[in-house]
Amino acid sequence: MHVVITGNMGYVGPVVVEHLRRSLPQVRLTGIDSGLFAHCLTEGGLPERRLDAQLFRDVRELTAEDFAGVDAVIHLAAVSNDPMGSRFEAVTDEINYRASVRVAELAAAAGVGHFAFASSCSMYGYAEAGARSEADELNPLTAYARSKVAAERDLQALAQAGGMTVTALRFATACGFSPRLRLDLVLNDFVASALATGRIAVLSDGTPWRPLIHVADMARALEWAITRQAGDDDRFIAVNAGCDEWNYQVAELAETVSAVIPGTDVEINKDAQPDKRSYRVDFARFRALAPRHQPQVGLADAIRDLHAGLVALGFRDAEFRKSDLMRLNVLQKAMDQGRLRPDLRWAPSAARAPGGAAAMPPIQAA
Repeated sequence: MHVVITGNMGYVGPVVVEHLRRSLPQVRLTGIDSGLFAHCLTEGGLPERRLDAQLFRDVRELTAEDFAGVDAVIHLAAVSNDPMGSRFEAVTDEINYRASVRVAELAAAAGVGHFAFASSCSMYGYAEAGARSEADELNPLTAYARSKVAAERDLQALAQAGGMTVTALRFATACGFSPRLRLDLVLNDFVASALATGRIAVLSDGTPWRPLIHVADMARALEWAITRQAGDDDRFIAVNAGCDEWNYQVAELAETVSAVIPGTDVEINKDAQPDKRSYRVDFARFRALAPRHQPQVGLADAIRDLHAGLVALGFRDAEFRKSDLMRLNVLQKAMDQGRLRPDLRWAPSAARAPGGAAAMPPIQAA
């Protein structure tokens, strides 16, 4: 079995590669990434050493040849959160929607059997009444969420028109330690702040709901997506990926971090305006479809894992939100240095190195 993983040099990709190498040891793994975050290493050694091949390509420039002989595609490549989607709205549409559909079309034309799309529960937006299931109305509030909705729509049509099995995993908000850690995620931010400053400042009133999933559990879900058996009636499915127990209000997350990391003070802005992004999610369908690939990491274990990883790094940076551990900062710095264009393509001088990655300095994990 030959599996291609796009966007493998991000936050989730290294964990997925490690999981597949362990769970499917005979599989051939190829990574495709432009290298935007290749230097953002927070663990010794290159995660790509576990691959059989690493290609440096922009997903907007792939060809059918890149999928020759491939059995399954895990499509992680994306402009990957709301702040980046807001800053690069047109590019988010170009990469997350249009390029994602084109990658799937190329894969289908090459005879790829399975396509796993990393979608998002953020497409539920704001939902007051009960947990959202896949049958509920979507309410995307951001460019990132809208791009995922549009991609799912076209991927469904593609799957129904041909023989490729497409699985859109609507992931909860990611968390957990990774060889390319990012701290612009709610739980990761809280743990980093607790360690570096001894306090967590919740900018909202703490009431918004967030479903979360550990990166290791995302990898389990993706394994299921590229191996599931499908018939004509479920050639395409969109499924919420996570578990009911991981629906938390933001204040609960902060308080749990404080309980796991003693001495952490929690400050909640009770006067803040309500956060419009608030939703609980129903994961019953995922539980029924993938009983052997259910999430296994609990919240307290995820916090301890993050804390241990950051301690091992010697992390004490109270100003970490200005560092390369925040993905938007990485992109802005590369543009300021003239190495990255506003469309998130490498400038010609940077492109002389594979994916531009070799021209980028190593991360300083203070």
